[in-house]
Amino acid sequence: MLRPEQMSRVSVTGSKQVMESVVETVHDLRLVDLSDYDGAWEGFEPGAPAEGGDEASEKLVTVRSLKSILGVDEADAGPTRLVTEEALDDELEDIRGEVNELDDRREELRDELRTVEERIDSVEPFAALGIDLDLLTGYDSLAVGVGEGDAETIEAELAGDDSVAAFEVFSEGDAVAVFVYPEATDPVEAGVDASVQDLLVGANFQAYDVPDAEGSPEEYISELNHRKQQLESKLDTVEDELEDLKLDVAGFLLAAEETLAIEAQKSEAPLSFATTENAFVAEGWLPTDEYERLERALADAVGDHVEVEELERADYDGEGHATHSEDVTEGPPAAGGATETDLGASVSTDATDGAESPAEAEAEQEQEKETVADGGNVTMGSDAPPVIQDNPGAAKPFEALVEVINRPKYTEFDPTVLVFLTFPAFFGFMIGDLGYGILYMGLGYWLYSSFDSDVIRSLGGVGMWAGAFTAIFGILYGEIFGLHLISSYLWEGALGMGGSPLHKGLQPKYGSYAMGWLVLSLLAGVLHLAIGWVLDFIENLEHGFMDALGESGSWLMMMFGMWTWIFAGAFGSAPPILYGSESVFAGNPLPLGFTGFSPTVGLAGLAVFFVGLGLLTYTEPIEFVEFLNVLVNVLSYTRLAAVLLAKAGMAFVVNLLFFGVYVTDDGAWHFGIGHSPAHMLEQGTYHGHEVTNVMFPGMMHMGIAALVVGLLVLVVGHLLVLALGVTSAGLQAVRLEYVEFFGKFYEGGGRAYSPFGYDREYTTED
Repeated sequence: MLRPEQMSRVSVTGSKQVMESVVETVHDLRLVDLSDYDGAWEGFEPGAPAEGGDEASEKLVTVRSLKSILGVDEADAGPTRLVTEEALDDELEDIRGEVNELDDRREELRDELRTVEERIDSVEPFAALGIDLDLLTGYDSLAVGVGEGDAETIEAELAGDDSVAAFEVFSEGDAVAVFVYPEATDPVEAGVDASVQDLLVGANFQAYDVPDAEGSPEEYISELNHRKQQLESKLDTVEDELEDLKLDVAGFLLAAEETLAIEAQKSEAPLSFATTENAFVAEGWLPTDEYERLERALADAVGDHVEVEELERADYDGEGHATHSEDVTEGPPAAGGATETDLGASVSTDATDGAESPAEAEAEQEQEKETVADGGNVTMGSDAPPVIQDNPGAAKPFEALVEVINRPKYTEFDPTVLVFLTFPAFFGFMIGDLGYGILYMGLGYWLYSSFDSDVIRSLGGVGMWAGAFTAIFGILYGEIFGLHLISSYLWEGALGMGGSPLHKGLQPKYGSYAMGWLVLSLLAGVLHLAIGWVLDFIENLEHGFMDALGESGSWLMMMFGMWTWIFAGAFGSAPPILYGSESVFAGNPLPLGFTGFSPTVGLAGLAVFFVGLGLLTYTEPIEFVEFLNVLVNVLSYTRLAAVLLAKAGMAFVVNLLFFGVYVTDDGAWHFGIGHSPAHMLEQGTYHGHEVTNVMFPGMMHMGIAALVVGLLVLVVGHLLVLALGVTSAGLQAVRLEYVEFFGKFYEGGGRAYSPFGYDREYTTED
């Protein structure tokens, strides 16, 4: 669980005559994550794409273009089908022609419709003025302009212009029509532009183009609207035809895309191979326990024409160096019992049917044997093994939380299971309410069941686990939506206990619990951080015990030493809740019988701290400046108790406003659910305790109007607490994982396992 699946680097070597069959077999298995040949071997070149690859890629572009035009998606798939070469040639061409014709018609109609709509928009100001369009153009001695501006400003501008003999301004709203008669008979001689734009620069006049039409603007707009309706009808017809065509061909296009993508993938596979004129070598990674299946499949497909070897089993140290590899010359016989010499002979026989002499073939064979069959010491690339996370099903959703930082490297621990064990517990502890827990589980289930995205489904799974722990802690706290009904009906009523086993510590009666949670938060921090440093210690053991002790063990010594000293009183500077007779551990609420360490043990812890600090300084001097992390990181976990109290306080306020609260002489607070707080104050006692005060009378007891408003406050308030639970408790729990915990041992940066092959969804091979 803490390590990924073991991977092996394999090599497949054979004659080019069987390369296509090998590619087909490996592709169908979907086991090998192919390595790219880096060109380092003398006499070998990267392979060339297989014949037909370019044609498949071109058709794939066509299919994806048609899918985009028609708006085809996964929901339109229909049953799986077999797509033949003939269908890809003939049916695809027919679909392309029909789709392109309809799409061209649609674009033409859309363009014309846009033009008509623009004309309608441009004529509407003229219709507001009520002036016939033929009265706005065609004058020899009169300048006319229609546009947008302020009529009074325009009139003032024209009145002050000496080149204007007379003018008239018509306006309606922002639309203005201006008629200008210049001083001279010829407006050109007078220097008056026919658009009057230059005359009205100071008036912020924005001119419109006058439509080339006659008659009233209303009639012109009516004609345009009629044309718009015609175009929209034609466009709807074309859209319907495209939709009908989509329903007819969507399944074929999805299947064709998948078929062509598979063909293109297969044709490009040789680009990763190392090849000579007659032979090829392919390498890649696969799970170690799948090696024999690959070997058998290739033996069944091509017999003795290939040799399959396990070059390395990736037991890697912390530096990424292989600690185990197998020399192919000493390994087990290749598929079908073929030896390396047999392979060379088959390559020679296959390759000398006319192109080479036996001597040339033998020389090439020897060169290939010397270069290729050099065992695990010479591989075609230096790529690290890909990572397949090996986690139980329940922890799988938490891989998404880990990958927010990065996928774990093959050489480091995968923290997914540890996050699975701690994150929901942190979250549930901070919220601790049965009602909220049920809602979180419901929301998580909805995300998990309603979406196809792996990330969203994972978040749904995380939500369900977080909700479950919230509900469990809610039962232990005896709360549902902040009310103590579970405590009353389950722990006190059904089980006859004095109350719920745990309390959040918000009420004065249970205030000691608040201090207890602070202490337990510190202990949780020590334990959580210790796990991280222990994992780092194990990883560093690859470099030797002393290196591990200096790089990781020193932090463990410093943390345990410092906190032993603090729990012994820290020379009297530690708060009394951590040690001595006043410690909450000596009495309520957690009677563990522990009152801290003795001063002698505290001094021993301090000595251990300084020994650890010395080791750290000697091993990693640069990290000396961070030695207080053993204090600060642990203190960071007190946010668990802080958020617990904050969320409890928010839920309490919401319920207080609606139900009201009365106080008894034992320091307990009670919601006015059965009776109003005022009534309880008049009654005087509650379960043998005197009612001393009414904290708030409660909106549900203050009349109909207050009740209606109170219900709104109750619902919205709890929804707000529910949402803030995610943004506060959720983010704080994630922060403890990412910042405090991961920082001790986790780096990330692994490569996802991506086997050569295709997961068919729309096609079948039979």
